[in-house]
Amino acid sequence: MVPTGLSTEYIHQPLNQEVIAIGGRYVLAKEVRLPFQERELLYLVGHAAFDSTCCGAGGCAYVLVPGFVLSWKTQERKGLAVSQVEPIHNQIVQGQVRQLIREKEVVQQVRFQ
Repeated sequence: MVPTGLSTEYIHQPLNQEVIAIGGRYVLAKEVRLPFQERELLYLVGHAAFDSTCCGAGGCAYVLVPGFVLSWKTQERKGLAVSQVEPIHNQIVQGQVRQLIREKEVVQQVRFQ
């Protein structure tokens, strides 16, 4: 797979720190770099609990996929590392990535950023 030249900054968030939101809370549990078709994929695994909403309670495990790593933690912004990534827009590649991640992680959803 050839890089398209379209890149974006990914600001690494602290892991295992609970974030309170209007309907509950979430935690980013791990950051994973995974080989994929001669490139390196970055994804994050998180857990969310919805326990302060008016319509019930629940939770889920999820994956966020910033994209393919172009440069790893080469900058810093407000104390957080910054990497360059290439977002994945191709639907076929997204399907392949989703399948690979679901083979490795027990999650309800895989979202591409």
